[in-house]
Amino acid sequence: MLDEPNHKPQGALLQPDGSVVWRVWAPRAENVSLVAWPDDSRTETAMTPEGFGYFTYRQSDVREGLRYAYRLDDGREYPDPATRWQPDGVHQPSALWFPTEYKRGDGSWRGVPREELAVYELHVGAFTPEGTFAAIIPRLGQLAELGVTAIELMPVAQFPGERNWGYDGVHPFAAQNTYGGPRALRELIDAAHRAGLAVLLDVVYNHFGPEGNYLGLFGPYETDRYRTPWGKAVNFDGPESDPVRRFVIDNALFWVRDFHADGLRLDAIHAIYDFSARHVLAELQAEVQAEADRAGRVVHVIAESDLNDVRLVVPPERGGHGLDAAWSDDFHHCVHALLTGERDGYYRDFGRPEQLAKAYNDVYVYDGCYSPFRRRRHGNRVGEADRTRFVVSVGNHDQVGNRALGERLTALLPPEAQRLACGLLLVSPCVPLLWMGEEYGETRPFPFFSSFGDPQLVEAVRRGRREEFAALEFRWGTEIPDPQSPETFLAAKLQWDWSSPEPSARRRLYADLLAARRRWPALRDRRHTVARVESVIRCDDACRLAAAGTAAPRSTQADVPSAAKRQDFVLILERGVGPGLIACANLTAEALPLPTLELSNRTLLLSTEAVHYGGRRNADRPFDRLLPYEMLLFGPKGQLP
Repeated sequence: MLDEPNHKPQGALLQPDGSVVWRVWAPRAENVSLVAWPDDSRTETAMTPEGFGYFTYRQSDVREGLRYAYRLDDGREYPDPATRWQPDGVHQPSALWFPTEYKRGDGSWRGVPREELAVYELHVGAFTPEGTFAAIIPRLGQLAELGVTAIELMPVAQFPGERNWGYDGVHPFAAQNTYGGPRALRELIDAAHRAGLAVLLDVVYNHFGPEGNYLGLFGPYETDRYRTPWGKAVNFDGPESDPVRRFVIDNALFWVRDFHADGLRLDAIHAIYDFSARHVLAELQAEVQAEADRAGRVVHVIAESDLNDVRLVVPPERGGHGLDAAWSDDFHHCVHALLTGERDGYYRDFGRPEQLAKAYNDVYVYDGCYSPFRRRRHGNRVGEADRTRFVVSVGNHDQVGNRALGERLTALLPPEAQRLACGLLLVSPCVPLLWMGEEYGETRPFPFFSSFGDPQLVEAVRRGRREEFAALEFRWGTEIPDPQSPETFLAAKLQWDWSSPEPSARRRLYADLLAARRRWPALRDRRHTVARVESVIRCDDACRLAAAGTAAPRSTQADVPSAAKRQDFVLILERGVGPGLIACANLTAEALPLPTLELSNRTLLLSTEAVHYGGRRNADRPFDRLLPYEMLLFGPKGQLP
């Protein structure tokens, strides 16, 4: 019987005796040499074959920061595929970095349970003027004060240039040099833990970026058997795929073990193709959770997916992958289509109020039913799955940044509708995700930006953006921002300012509702949620009907003269059991009568249109009607707001 390969971790790894072992998987090379630059000199040493495409070399007395590269058969030198540090960029030599040499400052940290997650997604480069890991640290206290419990960093693995969304990374183990590198990332995570915040890292395992991607010269990391929207897929199930799977799983363990990351957000898993008997996602989750158990910490593995497939979170013994949670875009699409009126692209599938009620009740709107946008049935039923296993938002980097101009809801909706969107999100039984700046109404856009060095790639990206949004340019004469321009990136920088009344009031609404999620029993109860939609007659129409002597039922349009009929809707959401919480939301821009509700033993707890949130609801206004886009929350008497 042939020996089976023993797939070992790659990279330059510090050993217990103080020596360093370099290991690289390079089955496409006959010989591999380690080139190093100690003390301004240059050395070259042939590495020892280990079998099955692995090469290794051990040396003592080497220092952190030593530059090195691998020379392949073509005579050229390349960075380490598993480099932990690329201080000079994607094309330059790698550098030694030893995570065990760093003294941690979060020894008592055990993580945040999934039930307590309220996530704040941010882009490191655009979150502060400096655009670094270190510059985030002074803002952590204010994020904790807001009430979020976790920050989620858009991808930080080394990408080409200085500015990028991060999804073009080519060195999965190396924290971006222009953000501060690996040591600064560890210091950020330590500081976040001291502030009581978990840190989730966005990781990309569906493809590798186009510039600085030398992986194919070493081995079959990619495959032509499948295609993604970004090029070749990762080779998870083809010939010689075992080392590739090990490479990716080791990367996940690296962030959890060596950086104490509290979770991973797996980008676009619908573009991860694996027909192995055991899917790579299930294998990754099992190993990550084993590492979390060894460390005594809570770690979350969360999938971003447009599959609407509950099997992502179903335990392996029931045929699923057993991930901790999955994104659900349907909630965002419901809210966005309803409030903006947009129906282009995938918004074609949304826009009906009853779909929003279904998103509350069933998580997935498309759970096996026909999707006009896809022209086929889509999704499956969530059933009784724990609602904390699904992440929802009213804005994130995709939904904002993939627009032609990167407009936020602040550019698309009036303030009262923005406050309603906040209310709709934070009364959801699912895990809420906020997009940076959303909480105070940031007005700056978040367009797509990059800083590639390859002129052909730069032009291809520019052309692609122009072609994607050609209709918008033609129809409105709107110029699509140049993704390569520094000004496009600078325009995305947060103002981080709520010193004026409106942003301050908006932030107070977010803070109060996030506090309510922690304190109110009905909002902590994720099992009992019932939503419905009622059609009503506008207040002005009801008055005209009354003046004409025509009686109209309060919450139906059945007998209203056709000239007065309008499709105006109120969402009724009940959370919890007993005298739980009732949310009543006006989904229109007109004042509407308050539907008849059973409010015995309940009192008004919160209005999204209260004056102190920037709205027009004050103590003098009667509660027989809903203001435009207003949400009222009624709960047990004595409940703290």
